[in-house]
Amino acid sequence: MTLTKRNLVMRISSETGLAQQEIHRIIQKTLDHIAGALATGDKVELRKFGVFGIAIRKPRVGRNPKQPQADVAIPLRAVVKFKASKELKLGVARLPAKKILAQQVAKRRTRKKAV
Repeated sequence: MTLTKRNLVMRISSETGLAQQEIHRIIQKTLDHIAGALATGDKVELRKFGVFGIAIRKPRVGRNPKQPQADVAIPLRAVVKFKASKELKLGVARLPAKKILAQQVAKRRTRKKAV
């Protein structure tokens, strides 16, 4: 299951008893501040979760798969990077990897059949 912003609002609202609108506004403000900090090149550190930062990708030459003979110049650019905290890594490491992989493969097969 994917945890969406809506799911997060509903969970927090049921746990705290606060109105969903208020929770949504707080979550959106938090995300806006994180995005704003990253847009100015600042690092965002959330203890026990991870660190968001900016990485610079070097310019390079790529290929268009439809026209492999034509080179495509990919310019220098900034991208968002994320480094998970030790606690987050340990929590994810406890997951049953084989079961999750089987679920992901099943989802891909279902999507391919639907198309």
